[in-house]
Amino acid sequence: MKALGREVTIVMVEDDEGHARLIEKNIRRAGVHNEIVPFVYGGAALDYILGPDHTGEGMSDRYLLVLLDLNLPDMTGIDILEKIKTNPNVKHLPVVILTTTDDEREIKRCYDLGANVYITKPVEYESFANAIRQLGLFFSVIQVP
Repeated sequence: MKALGREVTIVMVEDDEGHARLIEKNIRRAGVHNEIVPFVYGGAALDYILGPDHTGEGMSDRYLLVLLDLNLPDMTGIDILEKIKTNPNVKHLPVVILTTTDDEREIKRCYDLGANVYITKPVEYESFANAIRQLGLFFSVIQVP
């Protein structure tokens, strides 16, 4: 996956270690070999995405795709999504919500805030693995702005 001829880094914000391994394994199975930078905590992910001062200045030359869980130990994924999409320097970054939450209000809220894709994690292992493989195939054909 490339943007303007440069490799895209996948930022995975996921606190469940089993889900994180499954996501990475199935993205790789789909033929996506981009670097994946994992985060358990939203604050650390925001430091990486927005820079230590959280202005996003100087970060616009990086090509990132964010995989975001909504349920994190230190903050909500909604807060992270909002901080990314309201920051003029990084609001263009694609954000894929990957969560167990299937509440229609939460889904609408994420799209209203600017999420590009919302995927509900199936509870059953094989269904989850298949959903992630499909996501990996999606990544292999999209162009990141």
